[in-house]
Amino acid sequence: MNIKLKENKDFDIEIILVKSIKDCNKADKKLLKNSGFKASEGETFFVGKILYVGTNKLKNEDLKIAFANAIKAISKTKYTDIKVPLINKNKELNIKDITEGLLLGGYVFNNYKSKREERLINIFIDTKASKYKKSDLQKELNETIAICDSVNLVRDIINTTPEDFTPLTMVEKAKEISFENALENKIFTEEYLKENGMNAMLAVGRASRHESQLIHLTYKPKNAKGKIVLVGKGLTYDCGGLSLKSSEGMVSMKCDKSGASAVLGIMNTLNAISCEYEVHGIIGAVENMIGGDAYKPDDVLVAKNGKTIEVRNTDAEGRLVLADCLCYAQDEIKDIDYIFDLATLTGACIVGLGEYTTGVMGHNDKLKKRLDKAAKNSGELVGFLPYNRYLPAMIKSNIADITNSASSRSGGAITASLFLDNFIKDENKKNWLHLDIAGAAYREKVWGYNPYGATGAGVRLILEFMKNQK
Repeated sequence: MNIKLKENKDFDIEIILVKSIKDCNKADKKLLKNSGFKASEGETFFVGKILYVGTNKLKNEDLKIAFANAIKAISKTKYTDIKVPLINKNKELNIKDITEGLLLGGYVFNNYKSKREERLINIFIDTKASKYKKSDLQKELNETIAICDSVNLVRDIINTTPEDFTPLTMVEKAKEISFENALENKIFTEEYLKENGMNAMLAVGRASRHESQLIHLTYKPKNAKGKIVLVGKGLTYDCGGLSLKSSEGMVSMKCDKSGASAVLGIMNTLNAISCEYEVHGIIGAVENMIGGDAYKPDDVLVAKNGKTIEVRNTDAEGRLVLADCLCYAQDEIKDIDYIFDLATLTGACIVGLGEYTTGVMGHNDKLKKRLDKAAKNSGELVGFLPYNRYLPAMIKSNIADITNSASSRSGGAITASLFLDNFIKDENKKNWLHLDIAGAAYREKVWGYNPYGATGAGVRLILEFMKNQK
């Protein structure tokens, strides 16, 4: 899709958003009424050179969903040149919302289709009568396109099959992103993990024919305002290990690399938004499989910080990978302002918050409020799950320091987060938030402007947070 700010008098279709049939052109109302068009959200109707799109409001998420519905309708036609008036019924629309709706709503993953149609759609946004300078509109358009391109890149990575996207593939993608964005990159193999006591992460990937990889990308602007560390769970596939998932549970487990993929997407966008923070992206790329060398329930692992972990469930593997990655981050990077880890960590988070919401946990209520503000501005959904004094006892072990699987399924998302808390140094407790993206990262249905499959959850949220820190 090609989006430009341009008044184009030669177009195939003009997109007009309407909240009521009263908003439609007088000449078209009778046809629309007779056809049953009511301008409800999700409704679209072509009349001549106009595509009417129903919407509840002309702003924020409603606007994005409306343009997502518009581009889906257009994609079923042969039209290629589309006009979008920035002024719709005397109201100026937000160019960021328009662009996100079009680019995120128009995403299609068809890499494995034997037949696929490639068609370039040109979008011309008519800025005539806008109250903003065209240069400012162009800047916002460029930034939004860069962010959406990264979200769609993340979607592509997650949707790629585990046979085609292994830990080593994750390394190659990280190198590609670092080269294109002039980032520093460090790649560590299993030899490094052994030498540096990262035995928890090492154990998870032990039975895979694909060697585990530790990835560290760094973005360093001049006169950085501070340091942000992002840690991503990169399980390129998770069968559950010896605590084997059901056959149904294994389907879609290519999505278990969503946290790591989001970190890659964020790192891919920092130059485009002129991020003022030094940002470190750390990824544990691992495949959790079965075999004679698999780690086992009843094993005791020693993490990088010396904590001992009783394994009671090999399907609680993501927290083991994150534990060592969090330790590595804090050992290698000093004076950290913020640490965010992103992971499709628990089904319990989906049970607690629903299918579309990222669960956020941590000790700092002020930091949570700032992330909540970023969520509202970005359009991503977050919910907050609280700690209490009684829950840590659920991950105590009788034979080791802690266990990787709580004694009860209740509060599973929170106890998983409390497990990770054991690997956050005291000086960083207030700087850290855990983001469980299990519900938001991948759904086998279309919702809003998100497609079937991967959504790219976390990218817009964290970038919005970065853009608005003083």
